[in-house]
Amino acid sequence: MEYQRLANTEIYPDVEEHTPVLVDVDPEPDRKREVEKKLLRKLDLRVGFLVLGYIMNFMDRNNIAAARLKGLEKDLRLTGQEFNTLISVLFVGYALMQIPSNIYLNRLKRPSLYLSSCVFLWGIISISTGAAQSFRAALASRFFLGFSEAVYYPGVLLMLSRWYKRDELGLRIAYFTGGSSLANAFGSLIASGVLATMDGKLGYQAWRWLFFCEGGLTCMIATSAFYIIPDYPTTPVLWLTCEERMLAQKRMEEELNGIDHDSIKAMEGSGLAEALADWKVWWLATALAVLNTALSYSFFFPTLAATMGFSPTITLLLCAPPWIVVLLTSFYVMGRSDRTGDRFWHIVGPVSVGMIGFVMAIMSTDTLARYVSLFFMTQTWVSYIVLLAWVSNSIPESSSKRAVSIAFGNTLSSISNIASSYVWPAAWGPSYVNSFLICILMAAVSVLMLWMYRLHLIDLNKEAEMNERALGLPTGFRYVT
Repeated sequence: MEYQRLANTEIYPDVEEHTPVLVDVDPEPDRKREVEKKLLRKLDLRVGFLVLGYIMNFMDRNNIAAARLKGLEKDLRLTGQEFNTLISVLFVGYALMQIPSNIYLNRLKRPSLYLSSCVFLWGIISISTGAAQSFRAALASRFFLGFSEAVYYPGVLLMLSRWYKRDELGLRIAYFTGGSSLANAFGSLIASGVLATMDGKLGYQAWRWLFFCEGGLTCMIATSAFYIIPDYPTTPVLWLTCEERMLAQKRMEEELNGIDHDSIKAMEGSGLAEALADWKVWWLATALAVLNTALSYSFFFPTLAATMGFSPTITLLLCAPPWIVVLLTSFYVMGRSDRTGDRFWHIVGPVSVGMIGFVMAIMSTDTLARYVSLFFMTQTWVSYIVLLAWVSNSIPESSSKRAVSIAFGNTLSSISNIASSYVWPAAWGPSYVNSFLICILMAAVSVLMLWMYRLHLIDLNKEAEMNERALGLPTGFRYVT
């Protein structure tokens, strides 16, 4: 499609340098819309595959909760808080790796190779968890599982921010992060089947087969990922025409309209320093970590469902429907958030529904009330998805700063997971009143922080509008609130 590029470019000779100078000329609006639709269609298909990778990321991380129902604690001779430690240690490795990984990823021309290799690696480590014979062996496997899984989530968020515009990004993040809901839903269904049918096969307990099967499936997906995961718009690829790739780059340039380009160039080499010097990054990362603490129930979801008194197989089957509802809700809420340009109120709504679920769980341990409360409390995940999109929207200056900011937010969230793994001790069960009260408190604090942040962004937008009017400038960049 080289002729398409030349058709949309005028070439003038530079007399002194004797080299051509390319001056971009916008294509016809109809043609641009047509090419843009094709571009987005191709990108969205690859986002679908990224979702598959994230499903395995979450399943390999959380299958230990299902394995607990079928003898993992007994076979590994776990005592006291050792099971909680197996959950929390994963996030130690997760927290250590995210920022260095995203800094490195932002400098690569072929991030697809890096991400795919890490997917294969965590599949192998997940298999090794099933072979563990002691607490120490399982502890080491869980640490390195977190270390390798840390690459994927913040890395994909960075990649999406390099392809999609602000009014498109939120819904794609919802599609991608919705993989966690699918993982919780289908992970429970897969676990119920494996745990019910594989016990004693080839001499292995059923819970070990759960790690073997899911880790092996991850490795199979990784082999396809080398060819499907997208790189950056500046990297030539076979699945995009030259015209589509040029448009992808121009779309990102248009997103920076109204931003000082000299400051962007100055930041590109120092994303870490710039991100850590920006109080907004710290504020959003802290709000993300606080909200994430309110989501800690998800690591013990099968345990909470087991308080209803059903068999392990029925319990895992009952875990699926709440997460399917979350997935559908997240698509609607995130799509509406993108269309309206509002983030804050689309965070408050799902958090409020989740807090109602926490209160219901505190008020009654009746089987029906407890199950309905699970549907309500899982809605807090929708708010987390919206907040992730807001973090990316709030860092327009440079891709390197955005890369660090996304990873930093996820790092603080991972650190909060280390502590929140101990919010659900067995001694507080089966009611877990204290645990639910902590979740309510954390959700309320995160909403308060985000309300204050929203007021600040509104002031910045008003200041920008006044400056444009005073100087007679066209409408430029505005923060999403």
